[in-house]
Amino acid sequence: MYKKEELLNLYNSDLDSLLSEAKKYLKGEFEFCSIISARTGKCSQNCKYCAQSSHYNTNIETNPLLSVETVVDAAKDSVKNGADRVAIVTSGKTPDESDFDTMLEMIKALNKEGIKSCASIGILNEEQAKQLAEVGLVRFHHNINTCKSYHPEICTTHTYEDRINTVNLVKKYGIELCCGVIIGMGESVEQRIEMALELAEINPDSIPVNILTPIKNTPFENYGDKIDEENVLRTLAIFKIACPNSSIRLAGGKKARLSEENIEKAFKYCVDSTIVGNYLTTTGFSPKEDEELINKLGRKLVKCH
Repeated sequence: MYKKEELLNLYNSDLDSLLSEAKKYLKGEFEFCSIISARTGKCSQNCKYCAQSSHYNTNIETNPLLSVETVVDAAKDSVKNGADRVAIVTSGKTPDESDFDTMLEMIKALNKEGIKSCASIGILNEEQAKQLAEVGLVRFHHNINTCKSYHPEICTTHTYEDRINTVNLVKKYGIELCCGVIIGMGESVEQRIEMALELAEINPDSIPVNILTPIKNTPFENYGDKIDEENVLRTLAIFKIACPNSSIRLAGGKKARLSEENIEKAFKYCVDSTIVGNYLTTTGFSPKEDEELINKLGRKLVKCH
């Protein structure tokens, strides 16, 4: 495992050399995944980046939990567009007790269709983690969002340790783990290195990296200048080097925050996967555009079977 000073020196090295070093750890295969916002908005948490928080007047459309049938139909469309797995995503700190049984039915329905199930439904207790494992959930997504030292600047309604506890429960019950961050929220370069080291210690199967897309009326609405494109690439490269066994997944903010040239560099040198289609509250490229770029780079797209 790298030391902080070693990764910091790499981060600040010549960009082309850094990207070339990261590429050594890439696989030839590239994966698409997709997300379905099964419950949107009215979240009790005060995460400063989020349009779905009830603490901020962002005027987004909200919806209660979707039906099992609606989620399965949306998942089938995602698979047609090349997604290898589909994540059920719900707003809120924890799974709502009245909705949790329906979420379990969604997971069973996706598995029955041969679709790799993923869930991003908040902070878990042990019984919930156990039940998710029992119904055959393939992967659980739960970000640390930022490093431990910066977390109090992002959210005060739950702790970094709350997130780590959920991560540990997921691993305890043998569910694959997707655990990543949002960059560009005012963190320092050193704190991006801390994120890489903390993720390396967690060792998740997948690390989604989101680039902050500032949302009007949130505390971070004017944070569009907190990271530039070169530093996005540097961060992605460091994550790949520090976490060579994890799939680095370029997620939210890809279209809004990166030029086509730098998206191509990310796909060529730093990342193993991406989220296709639209995200939770921002939009992305069409799956066809992403697939064309993968083909251009000579990487093999893994499709769901």
